[in-house]
Amino acid sequence: MAETSVIRIKPNCYVHVLDNNTNVARVIVGPQTFTRKDHEKIIAGPEPMITIPPRHFCRIANPIVRDPKTGTPVTDANGQVKIRHGDEEIRFAQDPFPLYPGESLKEKPQALAVVNVNQALRLRALRDFTDEKGTARVAGDEWLFVGPGTYVPRIEESVVEKVAAIIVKDNEALRIRAKMDCTDWKGVKRVAGEQWLVQASGAYLPNVSEEVLGTVRAVVLTPTTAIHLAATDTHEDIFHRKHRAGEEWLVTMADCETYIPGIQQEVKGMVKITTLTNRQFCVVLDPIGRDGKNQLGKRELRRVSAVSSCTRASGSRAASRTSMCWLRARRCCCVRQRLSASATPSRSLATAG
Repeated sequence: MAETSVIRIKPNCYVHVLDNNTNVARVIVGPQTFTRKDHEKIIAGPEPMITIPPRHFCRIANPIVRDPKTGTPVTDANGQVKIRHGDEEIRFAQDPFPLYPGESLKEKPQALAVVNVNQALRLRALRDFTDEKGTARVAGDEWLFVGPGTYVPRIEESVVEKVAAIIVKDNEALRIRAKMDCTDWKGVKRVAGEQWLVQASGAYLPNVSEEVLGTVRAVVLTPTTAIHLAATDTHEDIFHRKHRAGEEWLVTMADCETYIPGIQQEVKGMVKITTLTNRQFCVVLDPIGRDGKNQLGKRELRRVSAVSSCTRASGSRAASRTSMCWLRARRCCCVRQRLSASATPSRSLATAG
């Protein structure tokens, strides 16, 4: 082809011609018949032009410099088209165009990314810039492009990954940890390393500064079971009760039917209710007082007739013969004995002690 003087360039094709006298390369676009002179050399082509379909884009390396008003290529004093060496340019659907000498196709035309509902693209800034919304981005910043929508790429940013929303079901919660200082979806400021729960049912899309540690399931409470909790830090629970670090307490069905332990709460286990008949009694060590705290060193006798210490079962025949009571917290234990016909509660209590 280099020895041929007459070159027939088809439509939507181009060639690169080098002038050996000036060492300047130029592009010749078809359709036309080009006659090469003796001091000219064909260095590329004929090549087909780059065609970008609708809703597609391509990436060009070492793009040429264009006039911002007219869009025509800018040339230097020698007539050579100026090139932005080491830079890139993203071009979208347009008429077929040739590549100027020095330009190269880094990525072939590909479809724009469509982000569905409950999905997002995690983006990272490669250089400092200001986006179309006027938000200033610094190199290294990360943010989310939340769907539904079509993502239009930029040279200044890159796609790290596609993020899918997590579905939070009823009686479940997500355990979230902040990777950096941020503000959550409720507008609460969080510090790096802080943990919290997201209990709202539905789809939840974690932010770039949030890390999902796992799913916490609610504990189902029954009339005869309770959950034993211990506070790992001073906090206020969902019932607006303040607990200090190390404090232990029970959550029963009288409080709620299902309970999700908080971040500052440790589950010690499940506690079953203690049932007494009219022929039994028990001694409780370190009983819980009216203030909800253990009365250390104290003992309390509980039996069926002690309505203040036990909860009677109503609506059944066993109501006159049985009674149930909760033995709260870890320090509470009991000694249960059966009353005999000749023994009194005081004598049995002394024996139990």
